Amino acid sequence: MSSTQTSFRTVVLDNGLRVVAVPQPQLHRAHAGLYVRVGSRYETAENNGLSHFLEHMLYRGTDRLKNAHEVNLAFESLGGYLYAATQTDFGVFSVTLPPESLAAACGLFSEVMHRPAFCDIEIEKGIVCEEILEDLDDEGRQVDADNISRALIYGSHPLGFTITGGEQNVRSFNEAMLREHYARHYTAANSVLVFSGAVDADAAIELGVKNFSDLPRGEHIVPTPPPLTQKKPRLRIVENMSSQTELRVCFRTISDRAKERSAMDMFMRIIDDGMSTRLYHRICDSQGLCYDVGASFDGYEDDGVVDFVAGAQHARTTRVTEEILALVRELAEEGPTEEELVKARQRHVWELSGLRDSTEDLAAFYGTGYLFDRVETPEERHEKLAAVTADDVRAIARFIAQPERLNVIAVGLLENDEDKRLTDLVKGYKFK
Repeated sequence: MSSTQTSFRTVVLDNGLRVVAVPQPQLHRAHAGLYVRVGSRYETAENNGLSHFLEHMLYRGTDRLKNAHEVNLAFESLGGYLYAATQTDFGVFSVTLPPESLAAACGLFSEVMHRPAFCDIEIEKGIVCEEILEDLDDEGRQVDADNISRALIYGSHPLGFTITGGEQNVRSFNEAMLREHYARHYTAANSVLVFSGAVDADAAIELGVKNFSDLPRGEHIVPTPPPLTQKKPRLRIVENMSSQTELRVCFRTISDRAKERSAMDMFMRIIDDGMSTRLYHRICDSQGLCYDVGASFDGYEDDGVVDFVAGAQHARTTRVTEEILALVRELAEEGPTEEELVKARQRHVWELSGLRDSTEDLAAFYGTGYLFDRVETPEERHEKLAAVTADDVRAIARFIAQPERLNVIAVGLLENDEDKRLTDLVKGYKFK
């Protein structure tokens, strides 16, 4: 990496809130983000979707700012915009704006996050239910391949829930449920506040002290680990009228905090890091089996999944699956080439250096790092990646490639015995 080290400062407030300031003086925008341990994995079947709905409600207004319009107008008048997202195991709330507006915006941000009024609940229910419909077919069946994959892998464990929940649950939410969920999760023990961009570290820390010291301490939430009971490959085929079949080939793997995480990062870069890497070259360039294909690692603090994603002609679903499985098997048997490792290491260097160009990405790097107790600097991550060997990558590939870790989902129209061919392939998958 560049000889320039990433400079940051962190303090723990008296209430236990971790505040991190990561100046990027070359930028012209300031950023403040609050990362919270909240999401579908902390829910039950009865309240699934409550974290996501609560995210929507927090920007709906305070006692002073009476509705969503007033909230958005207040931030936009300072040159910024509000952002929020709920993931499976964390939520992020942030504002990006000119640095001269940061102090005023931080006070507003604290007001919105600390003192929600929970107004217009019924209006927001309608909005969220519209969002839920995006993942359903005309008969109300779940057809989102990613949602189906997690249900297949994790079953009734919360990691198998959808983030949005179902319409019936959403319609049942009330203010008392929202306040109880808010009080449990939106605490200092379950949150990290990050400042990045055009900020002075000392001044940013002072803003954190001034505006977030009254956040209740709360109790640190530790989720229930998912069981590992799978003994053989699993397959789910969902019939859906569409022009292509949405395919997911998923391998359950290590957690985001495992010591092999650096080897996993290298494995993913060798598999899919542009159109010259193994996955795209094999399936698209060489055989023309589909227009696009990709892979990603979805890591949790106690588990993880490697997802291969493709949209293919219905009749090619089995072929694409077969090639993905063969690719994983080959990497597990032979490992990567030295040329692949050199390229992957260098691209890691460039990506980590590029964090300095984005307020949001650098904030996420530190925010999720502190939230899930895997704190490191970009330079420290690079050192770990640079030490990964071909044998390390081969070992993680062998770990992934086991049949009891394989889950395949196909959402489309598998006619003319294509469903049987796919079933035979998946059920017959083996690796020594």
